[in-house]
Amino acid sequence: MNVTIVKAQQADAKAILHVQKLAYRSEAEIYNDYSILPLHETVSDVEKAFSEYMILKAVASNGEIAGSVRAKKENDQISIAKLMVHPDWQNYGIGRKLMEAIEQEVPGKRYSLFTGSKSVKNLALYQKLGYRIYKEGQLPGEATVFAFMEKTRSSHV
Repeated sequence: MNVTIVKAQQADAKAILHVQKLAYRSEAEIYNDYSILPLHETVSDVEKAFSEYMILKAVASNGEIAGSVRAKKENDQISIAKLMVHPDWQNYGIGRKLMEAIEQEVPGKRYSLFTGSKSVKNLALYQKLGYRIYKEGQLPGEATVFAFMEKTRSSHV
């Protein structure tokens, strides 16, 4: 499946939220926990994210948003968040393309992210991209145990 990775605009918030709710449903199923934050965010929450994060989107040839990812830079630390791919578009390499693109758009020395510790497909993708688990734990207000992952690059400035 052919997609183009481009910078998202605040006007994309509603479409990104739609993909987010579809994509994170499978995460909720793994943990039998439908109270996870990504399923309860609003368009306003996504719009606010544009003030803190660089947000990319994967656009299909029909114009639909097939996926999205965001990153925030603090010094040489890059926090990657909300990698999501529409269920109809999963397993076509879109998640990998989004991750590679966000690392190019927001260069740094250390990239960090977290995913559910039982999310086998997510863990496998991140590990293929060079991330390693450095700890597991919970976030405030979350029942899910997360795998916190990082990747360092000495060639980025």
